[in-house]
Amino acid sequence: MATPFTPVRVLLVDDHAVVRVGIRAILSDEPKVEVVGEAATAAEALRLVPQSNPDVVILDIRLPDLSGIELCRQVKSRPDAPKVLMLTSYGDEETVLNSLDAGADGYMLKDLEQAELGTAILAVARGGAVIDPVITRILVANSFSGRRPPSTVAATPKGRLQMLTPQEQRVVALLSQGKVNKEISAELLLTEGTVRNMLTTIYSKLEVKNRAGAVALWLRQRPSP
Repeated sequence: MATPFTPVRVLLVDDHAVVRVGIRAILSDEPKVEVVGEAATAAEALRLVPQSNPDVVILDIRLPDLSGIELCRQVKSRPDAPKVLMLTSYGDEETVLNSLDAGADGYMLKDLEQAELGTAILAVARGGAVIDPVITRILVANSFSGRRPPSTVAATPKGRLQMLTPQEQRVVALLSQGKVNKEISAELLLTEGTVRNMLTTIYSKLEVKNRAGAVALWLRQRPSP
């Protein structure tokens, strides 16, 4: 007997009411997503997270009482922390990498197409790493130009990528394409348990917190083709 689909629960955090209204309107057409709360400040968000029990928290970078990056860090430090998707107009490399270092699971710019928002939320909810294509192009371009912004993630020595085995490098390359564990296991002919164990090892070697951090590092410092 088929079970009803449970929508992804989303908490919106943005200090501009018009932005929250717009996001809610966009997501009202997405049956797989349910907005369960809104906050205009970090304090409100920290109060609502345990109350509304969201699967995904959508955060802006600029908030009146705390930066979205620091709020992300606090949200991700909670037991059973929800996924965090940064949704902002700030696309500079330092802000992106600092957000990922704080534990963000995805980073999208506010000028995204309407359909892209729902897709990004669902991808993050199921464990994918989502980075706006515009950001990805910047990270890739800078990886070949040798630029290094002042960021904890960006400062990671390139030698750490070289510590990955060829198989581990293939796993991270697939992560950068937005693949989830099931898809990676199918492509590499591995069990999902093996992929999970490999990811734990990869995160330790790269000194990152999650797949989004690994993807950001890979895109910036991956071996030249």
